[in-house]
Amino acid sequence: MASIRHEIVINSSPEHIWDVLRDVGAVHERLLPGRVVDTRLEDDQRFLTFPDGHVIRELIVAVDDDARRLAYSVVEGARPAIRHHHASFEVRSEGDRAGRLIWTTDVLPHALAAEIRIRIERGAVEMKQAIEAAGG
Repeated sequence: MASIRHEIVINSSPEHIWDVLRDVGAVHERLLPGRVVDTRLEDDQRFLTFPDGHVIRELIVAVDDDARRLAYSVVEGARPAIRHHHASFEVRSEGDRAGRLIWTTDVLPHALAAEIRIRIERGAVEMKQAIEAAGG
């Protein structure tokens, strides 16, 4: 199994960064506007709709306010197809005015690791831009 870890410093308070991440039903509005056009929740599942109409179904595994950690798993709709996906976001303080977002993803098959890493790095930059633009 490939394990990918990416860290990025976001120039916004750790509390604000966590508030955006923990708002699991507002990905299209707060975290990845434009990249995701709709978010729908059903119990512990999240459905993300992309501009081309494609939908990914995720399982929200944990939202831990004390640890500022969100864990989720893509269970259907991944492109390219994957056998296993589990990821987490953690927010750590980088002082009062910045936070460190740590995104860890475990994925099978291992051969997809390079492509998934590129997507994570791009996604983290988009998240940083959206969070910083919203202030906090």
